[in-house]
Amino acid sequence: MNLDNALDEKEPKHQRRTRYKGTHPKNFKEKYKELNPEKYANDIAKIIQKGNTPAGMHISICVKEILEFLQITPGQTGLDATLGYGGHTLEMLKCLDSKGRLYAIDVDPIELPRTKDRLERLGYGSEILEIKQMNFSKIDQVTSKSEPFNFVLADLGVSSMQIDNPDRGFTFKAEGPLDLRLNPKMGTSASDRLKEMTLFEIEDMLIGNADEPHAAVIARAILSTIKKGMDITTTTQLRNIIKEALKYVPRINDKDIKKSCQRTFQALRIDVNSEFEVLDEFLEKLPDVLAPGGRVAILTFHSGEDRRVKKSFQHFFREGVYSEIAPEPIRPSAEECRANSRASCAKLRWAIKA
Repeated sequence: MNLDNALDEKEPKHQRRTRYKGTHPKNFKEKYKELNPEKYANDIAKIIQKGNTPAGMHISICVKEILEFLQITPGQTGLDATLGYGGHTLEMLKCLDSKGRLYAIDVDPIELPRTKDRLERLGYGSEILEIKQMNFSKIDQVTSKSEPFNFVLADLGVSSMQIDNPDRGFTFKAEGPLDLRLNPKMGTSASDRLKEMTLFEIEDMLIGNADEPHAAVIARAILSTIKKGMDITTTTQLRNIIKEALKYVPRINDKDIKKSCQRTFQALRIDVNSEFEVLDEFLEKLPDVLAPGGRVAILTFHSGEDRRVKKSFQHFFREGVYSEIAPEPIRPSAEECRANSRASCAKLRWAIKA
C-alpha cells in the first residue's frame, strides 16, 4: 500500500495510556507522527525498517503473492471479504483500472467508515467500489447469484488499527476494557463471557483456539479470581492473572509468559466472535459465489484457521468443485517478515473454481 497517500491525517486519534516500545509517542494524547505521513515520512520509514508497524497504520501482507495468483483484469467483479484498513482493496482496485466492480465487506462498525472515507479520497467511489458492513459468513447476501465473483480475497488477521487501539481490548500490552469484539455493538464482551464459563470450558477454549500449553493453570487462575467475586474487566487484569499463575511453573521465562498472554487473548477473541463457526460458514458458501474459473485467496494467521481452510479446499477439490488448490501454503518472504514482524505467522492458501 502507498504509505504516502493511504492515511488520512485528519482521522481521529486513538486515546492510549500505555506505550508500545519503539512505535508510539510517550503520551498518547499527543498527535501521532505516524498519522501525518507526508510530514513525517522519514519517521514512518524508520519504524517500518525496524520491523514495527506505525501506530494507526496497517501494513498489508503478501500483496505481491495475492495479486499474482488472483490475476485481476479490468472488467472483472471481485470481493474483498475482510476490508479492514483497505490495503489489499486498494491494490485490487488498481488492477481493475476503473473497469468492473469490487465489493468489500467488514463487520467492524468503527474502522469501516474510516476506510471507506480513505478510499473515496483516493478516488474510489460507489461507481467502482461498494462497501457494506456485514459478516463475511453472509457472502451469499453481498450480491445476486447472477453476478458471481471472478476473484475473492479473505485476510483473516485482526487489523493493526484494532490491535493498536486499547479501547478495543485486543492487546494485553495496554490498559483497556476486556472486550475483544470485532463489532462492539453486538454479542458479549470477553469480560462477560469469562463469567459465563466453567473451568472445563475455559481450558478447552485455550487449547482448542490457541494450543495453549498451560491452559489448565491459566483456567484455574481465571476461575479462582471470578469465584472470589472479582470481575476481570480490563486487559491488564487478565494479563496480571496469567503472569501470576505462570510464574510458579517450572522452567518458564518471561518470553514464555508473553506468548501465553498472546495465546489467551487470541483464544478469547476467537470465542467471543465465534470466528471458527463464521469461517466454516464462509468456506461452505464460497464455491457458490465464485464464477467458473473464479479464484479465491485466503490469508490465515494461526493453525486453527489454516486447518479449516486447508480441509475445506481439499474437500471441494475431491468433489470436483475446485479444479486446483494450493499444494502447500505460500509464506511471506524473509524480506517481508523483516520489514513487518506481524507477517511472520501468515499463510496464504488458494483455490480455483472448476
